[in-house]
Amino acid sequence: MSEGQALQHILEHHAGADGWITLSRKEADGYHQHHYRLSELPDILREWIGEDVYFSQNTFYRPSRRVENIRQLRALYVDVDSYLLNLVSEWVVQSMQLGLFRERVPEPNLIIHSGRGLGLVWFLEPVPVQALPLWQAVENYLVKECQAFGSDARASDAARILRLAGTVNSKNHQIVHVEYRHNTRYTLRDIEQEYLPNLRPKRSSPRHSEPQRPSVDHRMYKVYTLHYARLSDLVKLCELREWNLTGYREVILFLYRYWSCCFLADAVEALENTLDINTQFTVPLGESEVVTATRSAEKAWRARSNPEANRIAKEQGYPGAGYNVSNDKLIEWLNITDEEQRQLDTIISRRVKYDRWNSKRQKARRESGMQSRDKYLSQAEERRREAIRLRSEGLTQKQIAAHLGITQQAVSALLRNTIL
Repeated sequence: MSEGQALQHILEHHAGADGWITLSRKEADGYHQHHYRLSELPDILREWIGEDVYFSQNTFYRPSRRVENIRQLRALYVDVDSYLLNLVSEWVVQSMQLGLFRERVPEPNLIIHSGRGLGLVWFLEPVPVQALPLWQAVENYLVKECQAFGSDARASDAARILRLAGTVNSKNHQIVHVEYRHNTRYTLRDIEQEYLPNLRPKRSSPRHSEPQRPSVDHRMYKVYTLHYARLSDLVKLCELREWNLTGYREVILFLYRYWSCCFLADAVEALENTLDINTQFTVPLGESEVVTATRSAEKAWRARSNPEANRIAKEQGYPGAGYNVSNDKLIEWLNITDEEQRQLDTIISRRVKYDRWNSKRQKARRESGMQSRDKYLSQAEERRREAIRLRSEGLTQKQIAAHLGITQQAVSALLRNTIL
């Protein structure tokens, strides 16, 4: 075991990181984790060297490893469980080198060797959480391309942890080591443009234009964005009410577990996060009560991938299986006030949505040079007084118009005490 290997691994990965980094150790009763700033890690890392130690691949703006707390997206990764297919790791790397790297996926910055499987990691120029929909689309693409080698689709959310170099895999007692291949950081857009099919909606093009690559359903952007925004709004509502949610806990936990399943595509991780949310309530529910009260959320999520369930739902007039809850219904269930809605992103009424849109439109018009109504009226009154003064000095309407830089018709209106 090597503290030096572990420190090098983290410093290479999180160079210049902003936010909290999670260290996690798997023990008999589950994962135990703590959160640190990058500057703290050299002093505390020796305490973590041992068996089954992991660290977060992205950073968080608060010491909580949940996807809605992401601060910087710093890497893409694929967890390859090649041992499940009885594939030798060395052969897998050679095969990827020949037919995968630089052809269908970028060359990874490093490969984590755990003795049983592999972790492929691509360093990114850090981007904020607003880029999460694109990040998730690219992440899913990389996982799919590595599917033949045993990639784990469940290990593809932005809050994921991977094994740390210099620690031990208790399943085979092998020391985890890292193969460093290069240190150039990719940009998310460069990977999208070079390796992925077009993620945006296709527009009509001239008949003789060059053929485009096959288009990935651009609705994935909307799906990822909506589920993430729903989760964020739910947590924001809890914060606005200072986590005093008695009377609303069950429905909040149910919605959180359902939207987490949809976003993470990992029922185990979704439940763990839901239990974590519950601990933050001023009066938490019992753990078994949380599991029971939200169990149907996971069932509904699984039904989304069931063709028969979707067929039945559509026959009954629904868009598909699962829960398709309207904003109006969410506002009613959670009794969300207009003031609270103004601080949320998506769970808002039509009225609040219109007010927000109208406010943005007025701001954009002012920034583009259009004056506010008060300022316009003030200036119009000044012109009216000036027109009256000039008229009293014997100037004609034509001369007044030339002096004020307005039309003669406008001068006439001003002298009639009418502001145009």
